[in-house]
Amino acid sequence: MKFDALVLNGALRQSLVAVRSLGRRGLQVAAAGTHPNTAAFSSRWCRQGFVFPPEEAPGAYAATLDAWLEHAGAPVLIASHDGTIALLREQRARFAPRVRLALADERALAIAVNKERTLAVARRLGLHVPREMVVREAGDVPVALKAIGLPAVIKPCESWLWNGGEGVRLGAELVVTPAEARQAVEAVTRFGEVALFQQLLTGRREAVSFLQADGEVYARFAQWARRPSMPLGGDSVLRQSIAIPPDIGAQAEALVREIDLEGYSEVEFRRDAAGVPYLMEINPRLSASVEVAVRAGVDFPHLLYQWASGEPIERVAGYRIGGWIRHLGGDINTTIASLRQRGRPGVTPPVQTLLDFGLSFLRPMAYDYLNWKDPLPAVKATTDFTRHAVSRLVSRVRKNGS
Repeated sequence: MKFDALVLNGALRQSLVAVRSLGRRGLQVAAAGTHPNTAAFSSRWCRQGFVFPPEEAPGAYAATLDAWLEHAGAPVLIASHDGTIALLREQRARFAPRVRLALADERALAIAVNKERTLAVARRLGLHVPREMVVREAGDVPVALKAIGLPAVIKPCESWLWNGGEGVRLGAELVVTPAEARQAVEAVTRFGEVALFQQLLTGRREAVSFLQADGEVYARFAQWARRPSMPLGGDSVLRQSIAIPPDIGAQAEALVREIDLEGYSEVEFRRDAAGVPYLMEINPRLSASVEVAVRAGVDFPHLLYQWASGEPIERVAGYRIGGWIRHLGGDINTTIASLRQRGRPGVTPPVQTLLDFGLSFLRPMAYDYLNWKDPLPAVKATTDFTRHAVSRLVSRVRKNGS
């Protein structure tokens, strides 16, 4: 079978959105995932699913992708996992002659995936950035504590780090004691990378997304996260499309243009208590929250395909605002995690947490995975979530009983 595109990382929500987006337009789409039960494989618009090794094993993954391109092939490759993107960047010369990678060029990516370099560009442009200090080892923590204070956030400069021949993804950690700060810094610096010791911001989380090509912006979109998967951020489990705020809209576009970041990008901000926006990071790949944009009328996966394939790119003049979308499985996990972390900075009190979760069912909204014209991925995702939840519960009961 001849394919128009291969969508990697089929277990991710944005990969399913991409499969549906391209398939609805008559394109022949293949998907790759690390498990036969990958939800994207069951989509009516997935012509064929292929099982790849885990992203954490770059050698095996690259060899499998190489063999797939040799025997099946597709003109466009879309990746959304940080580890896969790190691999493709490292071996771009190997894959680029045979397939168009839906990724910005290396110069722009090197800035966008590195928080320290991104924030340096932002400062030069006059954007607000969190107070921070770069720490290179646990011995730097006392100085950072004095400069930044607690509570604070510990972040790796890059989300995907290499540990020998394997990869590992690290996220931001909230720390409220010196011991937690030291432990979080050690978790990052043991890979030979520096960590960012940042002030904690817990205000409204907003993001602006773009599709840029040859210095022109073809589409813009904004959303806010009513509930992220973690107090500090993570995936948006409940979000809404909004009109582009004038302040962060202009700032985000200036940043993307300055970096010359082509293709899709999502620029994230946090507001402080006074409403001042602070830049958090740039995601130079399809984000997990991209379905809210697609349902609002900005089909970023298809625009990304058009850009990568060299086709003319559609211009999107506007979109519908006010639409809600929820990742129910993620929201359940988020609610449980919030209850367990009650009392920590940025965590909603338990009664409010449960009330917010329940009231969300009364608000008209769409749900990730759920598409009445393509129901099987939602069935697959629900089955997997239930199986994993039962497995965790049984494991916890056994542990408590031992």
